[in-house]
Amino acid sequence: YMLKELFDIYFTSLKVGAMTFGGGYAMLPILQKEVVEKKAWNTEEEILDYYALAQCLPGIIMVNTLGFIGQKRKGTVGAIVSGLGAITPPLIIITIIAALLTAFAGIRVCVCVLIFNSILKLWKSSMVDKKCLAIFLIVAVGSYFIDLSPILFVVGSGILGILIQIAGRRK
Repeated sequence: YMLKELFDIYFTSLKVGAMTFGGGYAMLPILQKEVVEKKAWNTEEEILDYYALAQCLPGIIMVNTLGFIGQKRKGTVGAIVSGLGAITPPLIIITIIAALLTAFAGIRVCVCVLIFNSILKLWKSSMVDKKCLAIFLIVAVGSYFIDLSPILFVVGSGILGILIQIAGRRK
């Protein structure tokens, strides 16, 4: 019987932990529905007292509040089980995000290769003469040493290209 009740505490806390997005206030309606209305473990006044006390303690408000609920049901073991239920969903979500971030590292490498390939193709079509190479070198060195907006480099390169074309026509 005690094990069944501990599972009930765990899964109720798990449900609250899974549905609490947006901070501690977001859990109040879930607690009211699950713990007060469905389970009748606590009154609304007790939940508000637990919540107020949980705000005064260090740690996560949701875990603290659910710990008080578990403590009332089954003592220290109930508080621990309730806390474990509360932290299970965030742990799963964080683990998934961490795995995705690792995958994103591989994706970033692939994107770098694709960008590099595009640069090589653009290089072949853009470097038609020594004037283009000169503009490239000016922008490359300038962007490395001068902290300017890329837009200014693009506009400046365009103006320089126009000036080179005008100077070439005069000759």
